[in-house]
Amino acid sequence: MALNAVLALEDGSVFRGRAFGASKTVTGEAVFNTSMTGYQEILTDPSYFGQVVTMTFPHIGNYGVNQEDSESDKTHCAGFVVRELSPIVSNWRATLSLDAYLKKHDIPGIEGIDTRAITKKLRVHGVMKSCLSTENISDEEAVKRAKESKGIIGADFVSSVTTQKTYHFDGNPVPFSVPGTTLAKREVPTKQTIYKVAAYDFGAKSSIFKKLRASGFDVHIFPATTTAAEIKAFNPDGIFLSNGPGDPAALTYAHQAIRELIDAGYPIFGICLGHQIIAHAIGAKTYKLKFGHRGGNQPVKNIESGVVNITAQNHGFASKADAVEKAGGVVTEINLNDNTVAGMRIKDKPVFSVQYHPEAGPGPNDADSLFETFYKMVDEKKKANK
Repeated sequence: MALNAVLALEDGSVFRGRAFGASKTVTGEAVFNTSMTGYQEILTDPSYFGQVVTMTFPHIGNYGVNQEDSESDKTHCAGFVVRELSPIVSNWRATLSLDAYLKKHDIPGIEGIDTRAITKKLRVHGVMKSCLSTENISDEEAVKRAKESKGIIGADFVSSVTTQKTYHFDGNPVPFSVPGTTLAKREVPTKQTIYKVAAYDFGAKSSIFKKLRASGFDVHIFPATTTAAEIKAFNPDGIFLSNGPGDPAALTYAHQAIRELIDAGYPIFGICLGHQIIAHAIGAKTYKLKFGHRGGNQPVKNIESGVVNITAQNHGFASKADAVEKAGGVVTEINLNDNTVAGMRIKDKPVFSVQYHPEAGPGPNDADSLFETFYKMVDEKKKANK
C-alpha cells in the first residue's frame, strides 16, 4: 500500500505512512500518550485541542468507537498517529470503526510509522511543532508548514473549547451499566446533603462532572470567562476548576477571578489546568515541561500520607515547588517520574488541587478519594458557617 500520508516535525524529521480518517492537512504540537486504551476519550478530550497525538501502544482501534464514551460533543485533537490501525472492530458496544469516526469528525490519521522513534525524539528533544497530511504534499512542504505553524506558548486555547453559556449538568454519573460488574451505574447519594457546585469549564471532560454528581454535588457549569462577582451572585457551596488546553499563563482573566474567590473563602478543588490557574492566582508561575505527562500510568506520591497512586495525566505545563511555597501554598504530591509538583493546597484556605485527572476517563481510579475530600471540605465549611 502506498505511503500516502506524512508526519513532519519542525526539526526536519519526516515519517511516511498510510492515511486513514479524513483527507486533510493539519498542524499542531506533536505529543505522545502512553495509555493502552481510551483512544476515544483522548480524541474527545478538550485538553488536546490543537495537538497531533501519537499513541505509544502499537495496536489501536480494535474495540472501535461507541456513542457513550466521548468526553465532549466533538473531537479536539488536530491529528492522530498510530503504529497499527486494527483492521477489524470486535466490541459489542462499537457503532463505528476508528477510521470511520475520524472521517466523520474531519480528523486525519496516519498509521504504519515508527511511533517508538517519534516518542524517543520527543522525549530527547522535547515536543515540537508538526504537520500531518493525508493529502498529496511533498516532504519539504510538510516540514515547511510545521516550522511556520503557531506554537502553544502564550496561546489561549480555552476560549475555543469552553462552554458559551451557563447550564445545569444533569447527565448520568456513568453512561451505561452492566449488572453484577464494576460497571454498574452509580446513582447520586441519597443519604447525604447535596451541595451546589459552580464548575468552571476550561475544557472539561464530561466524566469529571459525572464523578462530581455521583459524589453528592449538584453541578452547574460556567464559561471560563465568568467573573468572581457572577460566581458570588450564584452563591455556590463549592467551586470546581476543570482541565483544559493551552498555556495557563495566558489566562489572566481566570487568574483574577480565582484569586478573588480564594480570598472570599470558598472551598475550591482544581485539576490539571485548574491546578495551574490556582498557582497563578496565588502568585506562583508555571513553566513548560520538556515533553509533558500524557497517559494513564503516572505514579504520584502524597508527601503527607506516603500513599502512592497511579494516575491519568494530560498536561504540558507545571508549577514550581519553591514558587508555590513562597506564595503560601503547600506541595502535597509529587510525580515520581520527575519529582514535579502533582498536588498542592493553600495554607489556611479550603483550597486544594492536583496535576492529574481523578475522573479516570481514561485511566485508573486510584484518585477517587479526592471527590470525598472535596465533599468533606464543603460540608465542614457549610457547618462552620451555620
